[in-house]
Amino acid sequence: MKLAEVFTMVVPEERGVGFKAFDGSVAGPPDASVVLDIRTPRAVEYLAGAPSQLGLARAYVAGDLEIVGDPYEAMMRLYPAAKPHIGIGEWLRLLGSFLPAALKRPTPPPQEQRLTGSRHSKGRDAEAIHHHYDVSNRFYRLVLGPSMAYTCAVFPNADASLETAQEEKFDLVCRKLGLQPGMTLLDIGCGWGGMVLHAVKHYGVHAIGVTLSERQAEWGQEAIEAQGLAGRAQIRFSDYRDLPETDFDAISSIGLTEHIGRENYPSYFAFSYSRLKPEGRMLNHTITRPSDAEPSHYRDSFINRYVFPDGELSGPGHIMSTMNDAGFEIRHEENLREHYALTLKHWCQNLEDHWDEAVEEAGLGTARVWRLYMAASRMGFELNTIQLHQTLGVRLAARGVSGFPLRPDFGTPRR
Repeated sequence: MKLAEVFTMVVPEERGVGFKAFDGSVAGPPDASVVLDIRTPRAVEYLAGAPSQLGLARAYVAGDLEIVGDPYEAMMRLYPAAKPHIGIGEWLRLLGSFLPAALKRPTPPPQEQRLTGSRHSKGRDAEAIHHHYDVSNRFYRLVLGPSMAYTCAVFPNADASLETAQEEKFDLVCRKLGLQPGMTLLDIGCGWGGMVLHAVKHYGVHAIGVTLSERQAEWGQEAIEAQGLAGRAQIRFSDYRDLPETDFDAISSIGLTEHIGRENYPSYFAFSYSRLKPEGRMLNHTITRPSDAEPSHYRDSFINRYVFPDGELSGPGHIMSTMNDAGFEIRHEENLREHYALTLKHWCQNLEDHWDEAVEEAGLGTARVWRLYMAASRMGFELNTIQLHQTLGVRLAARGVSGFPLRPDFGTPRR
């Protein structure tokens, strides 16, 4: 059976996707702007051995399958997967043709990660963070741009630059936290220190950031010292659970909850609550699922194996409820998923603009992982299969005093 024949069974022609394969077969519109190119027999072995996103990802990362054209456009055209309308005879012929390939199970590309140890133990969490965040600071600079902010930006308008939007994101968090000169801020999972730097420079606070990525900590601390802020800010290479300080005025957590594991939410929010002064606020910024009707993690997914090992997502209601049960009074919540789709559009373009440099820095396989993952994530935020929520909570003082004005205006930018 020619591979093009299989393609036409599972991808309707109206999707506008072309196809060609090493066996010489072709299918789809001859002028298609995106084409799936099956370049080697090993690609078929990957696809047959794991007939899902994982098999396709293995073939793509290894270079045995090529997406000719924009990966984001290809995914949008292929999603959702069509249900093939074929008879039992054709199913049996398919099975007979591809069972030998499925049984071969070639070794996955080296970028695929399987962690060891107890899930969400300190050691395993450190290993997961190292896998994703210690790729290369230069590689991240090529993708993220000068801000080195690897979280959802907030666009004041659709035409705003990525740097403007990242600045606005940090400022929005500062405004929601009610930061004032002389306050103390803890930034949990601080990345390269963007939030710490912004809060210290523009709001006059003293701040500590903690990260499990040694390379992030080195970059962030160097930036602090270069800007003369060492007396008011620091970035630590540390697990947040080992932080001894307490009595912070505010806590920001931007993009950490995805990593800590659903079963650890109660202890995570209890820890945060315990580190705040009365009237202290916490802003939790995290990717979520639209609801808790789906599993919180997929051990055999492309994202879990190649991008975020042990990552888990929950619905926003579960996160708010757990914060509430830890003692926080929830004061504000919003979904910024369209902003994350725009952020990813910029990151995807940055990667394409610096493709040769990115490959030289991190290797072709890693660059292909990022190309695929960011395109898929952009699609997910646009189609509402994933979301981005900011939730603001406060530790009440005696007799229910919150310290909030009657109508707080979080939308007024810093002047």
